[in-house]
Amino acid sequence: MFLAHLQTSKKRVNGKVVHYEAVCGFDFRVLTQELVNALKKARFKRIRLAWDGSYRDQYKIKDAIKMFLKAGYSPKDLMLFMIVNWRIPKEECEKKLDLMKVWNVKVCDCCYDGGYRYAVPEYWTEEEIREFRAKCRKHNQLVNFGVDPEINRLKTFA
Repeated sequence: MFLAHLQTSKKRVNGKVVHYEAVCGFDFRVLTQELVNALKKARFKRIRLAWDGSYRDQYKIKDAIKMFLKAGYSPKDLMLFMIVNWRIPKEECEKKLDLMKVWNVKVCDCCYDGGYRYAVPEYWTEEEIREFRAKCRKHNQLVNFGVDPEINRLKTFA
């Protein structure tokens, strides 16, 4: 029933096409190619996948990314959520971030306790939280621009 609704979703408002966005990450464990294709057909954009678990899930996450690419999404349409300040250590989240660089996929680092503004260091230190957030911002700049936009261009001399 859900897939049938997605596949027939052609909603327009004032003659304009409606696009959808799921702000929470899709759970890779329930994704099928049929469902991902239906999301694309129903005009879902800015796809977020949840990678809340271990680095060992990398193959399953990569398979989910492949499903979205096969459905017609580009890597720039995809983002991965990672829980920060949680039971997954910072070092493991950094390894996930390294893989996302290889995959050219953005990260939505997500502080599990309700956001960074009010983050209470529980599993990570305050410094670890700040440092990892800065790494995620830099990672996304590199994915979005292909270069580090904060570095000034140096004049080259021939």
